[in-house]
Amino acid sequence: MTEWLIRRFIKTPEKVKDPAVRVSYGRLASLVGILCNVLLCAGKFLAGAISGSIAIMADAVNNLSDAASNIVSLLGFRLASKAPDEKHPYGYARYEYLAGFAVSAMIVAIGLSLGKDSVTKIMAPEETTFSYLAVAILVVSIVVKIWMSRFSKNIGTRIDSDALVATAADSRNDVLSTGAVLVSTILCHVTGFAMIDGIMGLLVALFIVYSGWGLVRETLSPLLGESPDPTLVSRIEEKVLGYEGVLGMHDLIVHDYGPGHQFASLHVEMPAEMDPLMSHDIIDCIEDDLFKSEHIHVSIHYDPIVTSDDKIGKLRQSILEIMKAINPELTMHDLRIVPGESHTNVLFDLVFPPEDKSDKHAVSAEVAARLREIEPKYVVKIKAEQSYT
Repeated sequence: MTEWLIRRFIKTPEKVKDPAVRVSYGRLASLVGILCNVLLCAGKFLAGAISGSIAIMADAVNNLSDAASNIVSLLGFRLASKAPDEKHPYGYARYEYLAGFAVSAMIVAIGLSLGKDSVTKIMAPEETTFSYLAVAILVVSIVVKIWMSRFSKNIGTRIDSDALVATAADSRNDVLSTGAVLVSTILCHVTGFAMIDGIMGLLVALFIVYSGWGLVRETLSPLLGESPDPTLVSRIEEKVLGYEGVLGMHDLIVHDYGPGHQFASLHVEMPAEMDPLMSHDIIDCIEDDLFKSEHIHVSIHYDPIVTSDDKIGKLRQSILEIMKAINPELTMHDLRIVPGESHTNVLFDLVFPPEDKSDKHAVSAEVAARLREIEPKYVVKIKAEQSYT
């Protein structure tokens, strides 16, 4: 069914990085969700009216809220597709992240509301009427929600959408909540113990709140500026270092303005002896290649490295050994030597991992002191900075 819907309503479905195709996927998933949830809500209201079960009625309201969440997702994809303008030159793709956050927040709110109703039912149990029609509606609802969860997860994974992944998790929660309502309906009928309805509803509510809070944290992370995907960083490094003449790269920074709207900057180290025009041409090729393969706008800074001076090579090795002894995760770049009659200036950048909590000035001073032990004439000037990958 999922593949049929995709083939039927998505043109060029394989081009998942194309913003227009992403919007089509998001629109399809949202409209399917709205239709299914409205039908399930109507069926459960009917079942709840017949049986008099507050748990079934609450589950119906849950489906109505899910339909509202689908509308939020649809609006998010719609707004995210807006073209850049003067006030927002990077586009509006972050609306998709906001939609995912809104859906997650609604999941938490639904869980809290269901928990409140369940506590009321525990405190004041009400008899329910057993109905085979209600049971059948709940079973059908579970089957439909299992499919909806897989459908949203499939599309969300294809287009890397946090909003749809959150929707898939919500549908999975609905399977559990409706299953619990079904079990409590049967147990209430068999045992005559009306409080089971409320107890089961409370347990489901707690699970929904816990799951929803996890989704809130996940969908909020890209809005706060999370580190880039390690696999993306690896692909960029492999691509850049694969070009002839590139000695190394550093200072990679990826700015995420929403799916399909990523910008990056980095430095490449190339032999200073190479023709600058040739170096510039290689850099242009790298930028164009990364845009074609990763759909990322990349700006590359050129760092010339002297490769014909053995003295610099030996100094670089000494610095690397000192850094490894202090902290193996330290890296360095932009090593320069400025010789003089009375002293020699040694300048380079010392890069700390993002999670490093050490005193950067103290570590830099220790590296400088160990270098001066090797050569007292060295005047070491270190610029401490943080890695963003």
